[in-house]
Amino acid sequence: MTKLSVNHRTTYRYRCPVQLSPYRLLLRPREGPDLLLQHHQITVSPESRVAWTTDVFGNAIATLTFSEPTQQLEIISHANVDLKSQAWPVFDIAASGITYPFRYDDQDWKDLGSLRDVQYPDASGELQQWVRGFVMGNSTDTLSLLKDLSAGVSNGVSYQVRDMEGTQPPLETLRLRSGSCRDLATLLAETVRVLGLGARIVSGYLYDPARTLIGSSSGGSTHAWVEVFLPGAGWIAFDPTNRSMGSANLIPVAAARNITQLVPVSGTFIGAADAFVSLDVAVDIAFIG
Repeated sequence: MTKLSVNHRTTYRYRCPVQLSPYRLLLRPREGPDLLLQHHQITVSPESRVAWTTDVFGNAIATLTFSEPTQQLEIISHANVDLKSQAWPVFDIAASGITYPFRYDDQDWKDLGSLRDVQYPDASGELQQWVRGFVMGNSTDTLSLLKDLSAGVSNGVSYQVRDMEGTQPPLETLRLRSGSCRDLATLLAETVRVLGLGARIVSGYLYDPARTLIGSSSGGSTHAWVEVFLPGAGWIAFDPTNRSMGSANLIPVAAARNITQLVPVSGTFIGAADAFVSLDVAVDIAFIG
């Protein structure tokens, strides 16, 4: 078990006092079989009212409301977590899902719903053709197929830091052959759905003590990856940016159908059009035991 401290600081600065709208925070680490949340606290300046709820995916949502104008907004999320994931996990996939193609049972099929549905247009079938190139015959090992798909995304797309907002559509990422971790995750999720499997995109943090992983900074960084649902094993993590399988080094915060539903901090302000000065985000992940 690895005990970590995660600090995520978001700072907005304005030229003059502005009135802040309610802000939506998606910052509380998501507990599960591979992560135990020991402590979580959000500190906000200026003072705000904090209300907690959960969304349709079970993610913890904090909503901040402010009473006074301000020239600076600082949000600090601090968490202590225990990571229990193994570097080389073994997944107990049910016999019904070991070989692709397979069909989920009726309950899983219904509950996965839109997580099985492709999200982007592919009128020419270009993405479908690309995906089918990984399917070796009419019967192939499911886990090997998914690993090949993830590796195919990693091999075909060069990682590139993109600070601008938004995510590239899958076909654009394929054509550009470059993208950020969120672009690669969106592409992999879409390819999995082309196969008729359930996939969700996960946002969180990448812990990289050896500083060998792609997409990490010296103290840690925000990150995006994909989870695929397989009978018996449940949700299995695939990180196409690093061509890895399993949750080692991954600290999930939220999971959703679309990457646009996973913005860590979102909100607006009322004030002069040129009031906004800067947005700074810093993530620090430290080993504590």
